[in-house]
Amino acid sequence: MPQLVFVTGGAGFVGRAILEELGSRGRQPLALIHRRALTGQAGAQSIQADLFDPPSLAHAMHGCDAVIHLVGIIMERPGKGVTFERMHVEATRSVLTAAQAAGVKRYLHMSALGTRPDAPSQYHKTKYRAEQLVQQSGLDWTIFRPALIHGPGGEFTRMEAAFARKHKPPFLFMPYFGKGLLGTGGAGRLQPVYVKDVARAFVDALENPRTIGEIYPLAGSQSVTWPELHRAFAKAVVGKNRLVAAMPVWVARLQVVLGIARLAGFNRDQIIMSQEDNTADLAKFRDHFGFEPSAFEAALSQYGPQL
Repeated sequence: MPQLVFVTGGAGFVGRAILEELGSRGRQPLALIHRRALTGQAGAQSIQADLFDPPSLAHAMHGCDAVIHLVGIIMERPGKGVTFERMHVEATRSVLTAAQAAGVKRYLHMSALGTRPDAPSQYHKTKYRAEQLVQQSGLDWTIFRPALIHGPGGEFTRMEAAFARKHKPPFLFMPYFGKGLLGTGGAGRLQPVYVKDVARAFVDALENPRTIGEIYPLAGSQSVTWPELHRAFAKAVVGKNRLVAAMPVWVARLQVVLGIARLAGFNRDQIIMSQEDNTADLAKFRDHFGFEPSAFEAALSQYGPQL
């Protein structure tokens, strides 16, 4: 088991969970942070280095036994240089180059469920190109493709809590994107995965040589529809049902064209991905890791009342 582990995105939602899991097993994580300071991660040391400067990254990685690369985005900000291409592909190339220069052989990579070369979303296409760099790196790599990740402190979870409390537009109902003229044609199914299970999987992989050179779809053990997910959050957060309604996909796409979708917190890729099933076959994961990821509602019941 690697003792000193370099974690990019250590101050983020998943990063904090992985730092906690590493610390609980007596490992020393070094967390690369951008702006947000580390809080409550006992034993974790924060490192500031330029994600796109391989020499500075390699210097920061010196003496590490493994690298966990988590950095990714769901919303682009081109005016600030924050694009899928830069944050997924170029950042991965930089981290891989640094790991090679620092002599770190073990590398774990955060990708996403649905990643494939012919994906309609740029999000998934750039995730796939990043995966290709990983596989060609010569490192002892493992790639995880998680489904929608939920848990306390996550951006998606905070959004759901705001919908449930009527603190976020459209206020009167909890929305999702639906097919058809009126949005009644449904959307993709979801298999949300609990953040603690994601953290456990990453750290378990460091202890398990069988995972080297493998790609793992990672999801929870319960499949739900978007309305079922919204209702579960409403029950957990406010203790009662909330109205759930669809925004027709064509309306959402029109808002993207008009440039007002960003004000509501969504983009073209999120519309596309919402129409695909975000589910996974867990047989290989169960076989290699020996545990079953938590069911969505069971995990939500543990933290929902505190949101």
